[in-house]
Amino acid sequence: MENIEAKFPQNPPLKTHKIILAVQVCLRIVAMATALAATWVMVTNKQTVLVFSMSFEARYSFSSALKFFAFANAFACGFTFLSLLYLILFGRHGLTPFNYFVLFLHDLFMMSLVLSGVAAATTIGYIGQYGNMHAGWLKICDRVTEYCHKSTISVALSYVSLICLLVLTIISASKSRQIKV
Repeated sequence: MENIEAKFPQNPPLKTHKIILAVQVCLRIVAMATALAATWVMVTNKQTVLVFSMSFEARYSFSSALKFFAFANAFACGFTFLSLLYLILFGRHGLTPFNYFVLFLHDLFMMSLVLSGVAAATTIGYIGQYGNMHAGWLKICDRVTEYCHKSTISVALSYVSLICLLVLTIISASKSRQIKV
């Protein structure tokens, strides 16, 4: 048994904490950047088409679900920036399990918010792409293709942000388990 342990020395705790801190900083920057990019692409997305000499405009503000998607991503971007500052501020002196618990609550809330926003946008995107004949909703993506492509890019960026927030939630949950009551 001692021979196996000699072959695989344990990482020093300080080095492990620095690696975890660096991973968290990188994931928070990626989550923040992709949420900001998803918001920007959705807010600036609009297209006007002519159908039978009538002008129709497609933009995110015409759908309450897409408005929620844009605001949820903007909110997540801002609060992820604040958590990045919190992490940098307390990370210099070593994070305690309580600090990780605070980050866990934050990450869980932001992940839930982005998840609900991306689910709403995905639903509207599906209806726009395929329609719903039972409800009488026609597909519109064959008419406003540029709008639909940009919306798809925005939703994909938000999914990347969601995955980063999920990984951050798992990391902070595992590090906060060491709280002594």
